[in-house]
Amino acid sequence: MKRIKFQLCAVAVASLLLVSCNQSSYTGEKTLSSRMDSVSYALGVNQGAMLNNDLGSLPKLSNDTSSINREIFLNAFLKAMNNDSVSIQISKEDATVILQNYFADLRQAEMDRMKAKAINNKLAEDSILTANRAKEGMQVTESGLMYKVITMGTGAKPKAEDVVKVHYIGKLADGTVFDSSIDRGMPAEFPVGGVIPGWSEALKMMPVGSKWELVIPSELGYGERGAGEMIEPNSVLFFDVELLDIVKK
Repeated sequence: MKRIKFQLCAVAVASLLLVSCNQSSYTGEKTLSSRMDSVSYALGVNQGAMLNNDLGSLPKLSNDTSSINREIFLNAFLKAMNNDSVSIQISKEDATVILQNYFADLRQAEMDRMKAKAINNKLAEDSILTANRAKEGMQVTESGLMYKVITMGTGAKPKAEDVVKVHYIGKLADGTVFDSSIDRGMPAEFPVGGVIPGWSEALKMMPVGSKWELVIPSELGYGERGAGEMIEPNSVLFFDVELLDIVKK
């Protein structure tokens, strides 16, 4: 889930601007007659755009049919900044509790969603692995790692402490590419012992110059935690890997 956040700096600066020209005294666009007028306007544009983006991207629970009401937001914002304790409808203390409960519900909903994903993906994993195990040329190690040799190199095999240079494409079971050094136009370098277990095991078997297809079960990948927004919990991962060189031993 995207991290839940507000741009506090944007809110603070916008607060100063709103307080300095409240609803009763503001009469519309002002002439920008000095450099600081222009700076003030530019700051308002900059911070207003940031705040607009934050309000628009605020996550919602599945049963919330409406979005942030900006009129209500600005009204409460001005009253709080002007310390209007008489007409304000929710106290600062109550507002804190409301927001804490809302974000706690968001976190719980996300945990429930990811748990359901993990269960569904685990149920699908066996059939995915069975289908790939049957492919011509596919080999399976004791750990469950699957690999198919496209090109067998003739160079040295890296060790766990070595740093290698590789080109690769990473895909999900449905063919979606989630990472690719080829698309970036630059090989990747990393320690053999510093990657997911399926990668580490495969690299130690590959002579330099090899190009293999890998099918990595979830327990040799990112397991129940998943990775980022694209790799869900208990995902089978597919890689095309070309070992270019051992750059550091």
